Amino acid sequence: MGHFPSDQSWDPLSMMEQMLERTRKLYEQEPDERKKWYTTDTSKRVVYNSNFDLYHAPSANWRDTLYCQIAPDLPKPEELPEICSDIMIEYTEHVLQPGRTLFLLICESLGLKFNHLEEMNCAEGLAMLCHYYPECPQSELTLGKSPHTDRVSLLCFSTTTFLAYKFFTKNQWVDIPPLPGALVINIGDLLQLVSNDRFLSASHRVLVNSVKPRVSVACFFNGDPRIFTTVACGLIPELLSEDNPPKYRSTTIGEYVNVYNAKGLDGTSALAHFRL
Repeated sequence: MGHFPSDQSWDPLSMMEQMLERTRKLYEQEPDERKKWYTTDTSKRVVYNSNFDLYHAPSANWRDTLYCQIAPDLPKPEELPEICSDIMIEYTEHVLQPGRTLFLLICESLGLKFNHLEEMNCAEGLAMLCHYYPECPQSELTLGKSPHTDRVSLLCFSTTTFLAYKFFTKNQWVDIPPLPGALVINIGDLLQLVSNDRFLSASHRVLVNSVKPRVSVACFFNGDPRIFTTVACGLIPELLSEDNPPKYRSTTIGEYVNVYNAKGLDGTSALAHFRL
């Protein structure tokens, strides 16, 4: 199971409504204002573009995205678009704690020491992606996001404004209805890798419509970017046995990102590149 809703003790409805509303306002600014943040250099901390894989994927998607590596070191407000800088920082602080709690629960379910995944730096880094899917005059001919699994994220939190999000299970696409005040939690590729397939990353896609735009905000626990290229990310030894031999080779988050970006959202999993 790759997706499940999670209600929170903090005031999630108000916080999510604010985050989604500011995201909508961000994209409804004048083009010259948005253009200040546009770049194809994905190494920058804040990136605004349409399709990160425009020259690699078999087709383009109907979507704009503002990406920010927002933790472990919170950016200064002036490093973010003014219209949403304060809510982005506040929202991050509220997402980090339930995320860390979920890592503890995952450790318990795997029979590991409660902070094993935290010691692997899984809960250190957080990337925020603010998506905007404009209304599309021929929505049946395109997608907001092609079928894919999440690349380096171990967990992803996503909020959506209306039904458009689907994940693939048992050979069919299943709707994920938006629930007020709830987060959708998605297992990512690297959790599948380090758990040796005990947890599976779910393939999902996003539809567009011809009536009104859709807004969503996703937060990816993607590890500490300061060690992306230096610290190995491999199988957890305690989960291996004669009956459950290694299925993947070790990698780094940096290598995984490069493989994922090079193939683009083509409907296949980058995990195949690392499978033994």
